[in-house]
Amino acid sequence: MTMNGVLSVLPSPADFRTMTRAPRRDLLCGLTVAVVALPLALGFGVTSGLGAASGLITAIVAGSLAALFGGSARQVSGPTGAMTVVLVPIVHEYGANGVLTVGLISGVMLLALAFARAGTAMAYVPAPVIAGFTIGIACVIGLQQVPSALGVPTPAGDQVAVVAARAAEEFDATPHWAALLLALGSAALMLAGARWKPTIPFSLAAVGTATVVAEALHLHVTRLGSLPSSLPAPSLAFLDVSRVPTLLLPAAAVAALAALESLLSASVADAMRPGERHDPGKELFGQGIANLAAPLFGGVPATGAIARTAVNVRTGATSRLAALAHAVILAGIVAVAAPLVGRIPLSALAGVLLATAVRMVETDAVRAMARSTHGDALVLVLTAAGTLALDLVRAVLIGLAVSVLLALRATMRGTRLTPAELPDTASGTVTYRFDGPLLFAAAHRFRRSLADVRDVTAVDLRLSGLTAVDATGALALKEAVAELRDRGIEVRITGVEHAHHRVLESLGVLPVNLGAGPADPAGDAGSGTPICGVVVGRRRSASTPSSALQLDAPDPAHQG
Repeated sequence: MTMNGVLSVLPSPADFRTMTRAPRRDLLCGLTVAVVALPLALGFGVTSGLGAASGLITAIVAGSLAALFGGSARQVSGPTGAMTVVLVPIVHEYGANGVLTVGLISGVMLLALAFARAGTAMAYVPAPVIAGFTIGIACVIGLQQVPSALGVPTPAGDQVAVVAARAAEEFDATPHWAALLLALGSAALMLAGARWKPTIPFSLAAVGTATVVAEALHLHVTRLGSLPSSLPAPSLAFLDVSRVPTLLLPAAAVAALAALESLLSASVADAMRPGERHDPGKELFGQGIANLAAPLFGGVPATGAIARTAVNVRTGATSRLAALAHAVILAGIVAVAAPLVGRIPLSALAGVLLATAVRMVETDAVRAMARSTHGDALVLVLTAAGTLALDLVRAVLIGLAVSVLLALRATMRGTRLTPAELPDTASGTVTYRFDGPLLFAAAHRFRRSLADVRDVTAVDLRLSGLTAVDATGALALKEAVAELRDRGIEVRITGVEHAHHRVLESLGVLPVNLGAGPADPAGDAGSGTPICGVVVGRRRSASTPSSALQLDAPDPAHQG
């Protein structure tokens, strides 16, 4: 790693100078985001299995560090629903110390991804995969809230659907109507308020109303419980080095999700404010620093949070000062009002998260994507189902694999070998034009089509429409030409672009060191215009040297 590589992912002085442009506006935006983030941080902390305090610590520590070192001026980071989906099984298998260790390792992995400039790969994730991923997360988050919403202890199990079903059975045996009504009331207030005034943080209003009602009526519902009034001292007491090898795979899953969700959230922020672009390398670096530090204080792994980032952008944040202020304000709330926050009913937080899960899915965009092509609909459904049945990382890998297969299928269909003009019966010559990429997915069909040519003495193959070629495609071309040669058919290849010479020459389709060839009457020979015609595959006679391939000047009429 060079010094330039290290400096490229560090924040620059210009990144910090922007914090002085409109500090009053950014501080007000930070206050608004903190109001939205408080119930979400508490809820996701509880859902993860490490407790509400852990969620608040993550929002404060990771939120402030990611704001300072990240690559997006408006990104807000903290605990998220997607991350809790991954953390719940880790908690069950490895305990709280295992989760903290996983967070520490994932931070190191995120730093490695940042230095490797892996953030640019986010641009290649297909939209149906992201949509299916979001739908799956929303379903899992909703199912995770069922026990708390019903007021029953969370049953044992790793599959959220099974756990939710068991909770419903327990509620049916011993109903807790107060908890259910608080959850439904909180969710209804949040959803109705969001439709009426989207800019107002109704999540806090819902939680506050539910808390007041529970206190006034002395309802017997489970509360958050005591919260620390300050951050604990940093410590590595949780780290057991002997367990690190067994935690590498879960840590890789956490790091992959943190990278994916953070870069997706930053992209959403860019789309909401045209002209603003985040730096993927810096964003991964910031998330790495945040996830290295959060476990030291007892926090869970963090990512960029799409909902909080959207609120930050909509309220007019101009710099990273807003996200930093949100973390500081949360710390102040904890210091001043920890006993009051501890009286919040768990069922009210469950209602807020249920509403959050509903709002995560943009139904119009999903409906349009599902109707666009059968392939997109298949990828969307498989990714969402994989998220529910397996885990997020494997679900995304399934979606990507199916997308690649569908892309290969489209490549095969987009490759055409068609007659370019009527056969010249006098000379026994037929002219074919090849259009599209000649890659491994289409190589077999191309070879079969070309080798099936009958009743001719010569084939003129125009490659000016060739857009890409790989080794498999070049070998298929070579083998097809060899089959025609063995049947005594001459093959003339014309219109080869400069960019394709290396592959075709290295595999023996064209002569080595062909060079630029004669000038192209239609333009500059070095400009990328097809410049050469090569006669290959003519049956050798006693007077023809065995190693010679005849090079003809290009014919403008054969340029396609």
